[in-house]
Amino acid sequence: MKYQIIRTDKANDQLYEIINYIVDDSSSVDIGLNYLDKIEKAVRKLEEYPCTGSYPRYSILKRQGYRVLIVERHLIFYKANEMEKVVVVYAIVDARPEYRNLI
Repeated sequence: MKYQIIRTDKANDQLYEIINYIVDDSSSVDIGLNYLDKIEKAVRKLEEYPCTGSYPRYSILKRQGYRVLIVERHLIFYKANEMEKVVVVYAIVDARPEYRNLI
C-alpha cells in the first residue's frame, strides 16, 4: 500500500524559495523546473519506500524520528508513520549551512 505524502507549509515555502533562487540565479525557468522535478521525484519515491532516507547526523533529529533524503545540495527532512501510512515532509534545506536549526 502506498504512503500518503504530506508537505508542511514550511516545506512548501522552502521549496518555493529554492526554485525561485535557481530561476533567478540561472535566468532560466526550465532549469528551475528541472530541479523541482528532481525534488518531486525523490519525494514521490517515499510513497513506495518510506525508509529510503538515511538518519540525520544530529542525534536530536534521529531521536525525533526524522529521516533525510539528499537531492544534489538540498536535504529533505521527513518522518514516516507506518501505522497511518503517511510521510510528512517537514523541511527542504540547503545542505551547506548548519541545518539543525532550520527544521
